Amino acid sequence: MVCSVVDSDGTGGKNTGAVELMTDLWLPAGRASDGPDPLFVSPEMAGWSYTGLRVIELSPGEARTLVTGDDEMAVVPMAGSCVVECESQRFELRGREHVFARVSDFAYAPIDCELRITSAGGGRFALPSARATRRFDPAYGAAEEVSVEIRGAGQASRQINNFLEPEAFPADRLIAVEVLTPEGNWSSYPPHKHDEQCSDEESLEEIYYFEIARLPDRSRPEREVGAGFGLHRLYTIDGAIDLTESVSHGDAVLIPRGYHGPCVAAPGYDMYYLNVLAGPGKRRMAVRDDPSHHWVRDTWHAQPKDERLPMVTAD
Repeated sequence: MVCSVVDSDGTGGKNTGAVELMTDLWLPAGRASDGPDPLFVSPEMAGWSYTGLRVIELSPGEARTLVTGDDEMAVVPMAGSCVVECESQRFELRGREHVFARVSDFAYAPIDCELRITSAGGGRFALPSARATRRFDPAYGAAEEVSVEIRGAGQASRQINNFLEPEAFPADRLIAVEVLTPEGNWSSYPPHKHDEQCSDEESLEEIYYFEIARLPDRSRPEREVGAGFGLHRLYTIDGAIDLTESVSHGDAVLIPRGYHGPCVAAPGYDMYYLNVLAGPGKRRMAVRDDPSHHWVRDTWHAQPKDERLPMVTAD
């Protein structure tokens, strides 16, 4: 099997461009803000070519207009509901109270589109994006049609909401999924990578965006969204990247290359993250495990899946 590493401009070669251009791969909440927006990562800021993410917050009754330009984009409610208008299409997104409340509906906006987002009650909305060339029609994704997958077993059990997975929804390059990890569990495990072009691996730039919630207890009958922490691991075999970081609500991590995982939800705190991926090749989720830890998958056959999953559904 012959593989080729794809660098940040989409050509063959050692993929060191993103690492050299980024000051930090871990972005604590507020570090990558853009005016009123708590998070904005463009391909240019990340030092790569395709993947981006903006998180916006709207006050009750506020509207926001954006031009997609060379990016295809999705609108995903993190908290609240909104109306999305793009060209002659109008989509009412029911959304959710928070990411631990239910699976959300979403909207897709193509390149070269003026996008208007209005929220009567206010809220927080994620806009994952990818630099694209093919144009698709604006579209609505119903929450009830989002495929919910329970992956792993035992303490590596987690929930995947495959709302913009390649087989689930059409797009040019944009891939986006949600992962929910119950308190105490590990996800993105075994560690895996996707930085080479092979028959069993695709070169994909990736952003992780985290939200955390403290579990209810005797003094707090409801989840406290925004409280707590988890852990995230990113590394390369050559040692050029070696990151093990505490991640909190609103943090992001950039994955230019290398093995990533696990993401660990601390006891007492549930973890959510939005994965945004795009790359120069086929739109597919093809990854390879770190060979040192691949054996862990074989242990799952003897373990039950966590009974707390699924944590949320469209209902």
